[in-house]
Amino acid sequence: MRVEMADSVRVRLRKALRGAGRREIGGVLMGEQIEPGHFRIVDLSIDKETGGRAHFVRSPEAHAAALDAFFERTGKEYDRFNYLGEWHSHPRFPVSPSTQDAASMVELVHGERGIDFAILLIVRLQWWRTMPCSCTLFRRGLTPSPVEILQ
Repeated sequence: MRVEMADSVRVRLRKALRGAGRREIGGVLMGEQIEPGHFRIVDLSIDKETGGRAHFVRSPEAHAAALDAFFERTGKEYDRFNYLGEWHSHPRFPVSPSTQDAASMVELVHGERGIDFAILLIVRLQWWRTMPCSCTLFRRGLTPSPVEILQ
């Protein structure tokens, strides 16, 4: 799988990460399918309130409005525009999923919502400009695998 990030999303992420400082923040990723196995992150929600110094747990209810608005904007064209996954920051740790991050994503794709796959994007801001990140694909019944991030 390959994922690219719209420039507007990068700008919003950098701004949110600067504002959060050393606190973890996160939200949901909304994407556009370019072709099978190739997605572009075109929008995201940002939860600036619930993160701590070393932990972030997203409240599903807090991001439902962002998803609903996204689906309205994209004409409910679910085959092309849809929920892509989750994101959060690791300002104090490497940009790789922790054991707890992976367990949460496995629970998500094996849950009752009928989500066949989801990606987890982990980001951090370095030197107020560069944004190292990792992206991992979680699929029902399969082991997590790295996602190629296109620049």
